[in-house]
Amino acid sequence: MKRVLVFILIVSSVLSCKKSEKEIAVKPVKVVAEKSDFGFNFSDFNVVEDTIKKGDTFGTILNKQNIGDRRIFEIVQSVKDTFNVRSIRPNKAYTILRTKDKTNKIQAFIYQPDALSYYVFDFRDSAVVAYKKTRPVTIKRRTIGGVLKGSLSETLGNSGVEAALASRITKIYSWSIDFFKLKKGDRFAITFTERFINDSVYDGVEDLEASFFEYKGKIIYAFPFAQDPSSGKIEYYDEEGKTLKNFFLKTPIKFSRLTSRFSMNRFHPVQKRWKAHKGTDYAAPRGTPISTTASGIVERTGYTAGNGNYVKVKHNGTYSTQYLHMSKILVRKGQRVTQGQTIGLVGSTGLATGPHVCYRFWKNGVQVDALRLNLPSGEPMVGKNKQLFLKKIEPLKFELDSVANL
Repeated sequence: MKRVLVFILIVSSVLSCKKSEKEIAVKPVKVVAEKSDFGFNFSDFNVVEDTIKKGDTFGTILNKQNIGDRRIFEIVQSVKDTFNVRSIRPNKAYTILRTKDKTNKIQAFIYQPDALSYYVFDFRDSAVVAYKKTRPVTIKRRTIGGVLKGSLSETLGNSGVEAALASRITKIYSWSIDFFKLKKGDRFAITFTERFINDSVYDGVEDLEASFFEYKGKIIYAFPFAQDPSSGKIEYYDEEGKTLKNFFLKTPIKFSRLTSRFSMNRFHPVQKRWKAHKGTDYAAPRGTPISTTASGIVERTGYTAGNGNYVKVKHNGTYSTQYLHMSKILVRKGQRVTQGQTIGLVGSTGLATGPHVCYRFWKNGVQVDALRLNLPSGEPMVGKNKQLFLKKIEPLKFELDSVANL
């Protein structure tokens, strides 16, 4: 009997110890990395991060933080020299910091109108303090190059470069390169600078320092240079100091597809017969802007059954151009237009199977093939400016050539 009693006591003791151990076991604590921003340590607060919704105002947001209308009015008046509360816009980020105690009292409201700047409204003292801060920006320089593996936008995207750089490059080379004729395998190199907020958040391309593209077997360089430094006007020149800015743009549409060339004997897709096609067709979505390829005076606008809505521009005593099948005409007869100005929108009016612009070109009153013309270019650089330019671009050109040949 004693043995049984002793056994029961031992078992009870063991079970009691195990139960006790289970009761006092400490659960592992999840460690959250501290985050700080806007000059605050987020671990000290309850943090709410959100975006402005349609219909939100400075007042409605603060009302949800148990701040009465009278107090909100006082705050608005006290910060009006720093911030106009009406400038708050939908889809912009904001952060609210509140105390960690039971009151959950608002300590700060931070509004971010863009990635670079933010406004802080500090409620920790009796008098609200409002101020604007701008994040530090770092400029980083890099050079990329090699061969095109698709379109310019695709190639830049694969290198982690924003699409806006493709548009900038297209504009710079618009007098000398038709980017729809670049081929996979064509060489290129670009030196540019980029902005980084807080040294980490990418904020886009700052400047283009130098570039070249292989076009129809020829290397075409582009280097920015201001011939008159006091004016600050930048133009782009090749490696010999010749301007890239020609008298005529290569195409009347920035992003399009060449669908039909100038021909004295082409089968008309609508009339179903062979006839001359004295123009160059560029297909593009309806509504795409059509630009005049050179400055001049609008000689004629109107509509005909074949041409649809059209505009004709006289550039000088030698050259004139015409743009057909527009969905909308945006200029009037006698109006002066500048190179690259939008004069109409792509459509399919007149004899057209789809949205496109038929671009026609006259030289000395005779319609000619614009793609085969040796068109006039701008004035080259001369004298002291050329010497300064050639010295400046020497290391840039070496860098481009080195990257492209890797």
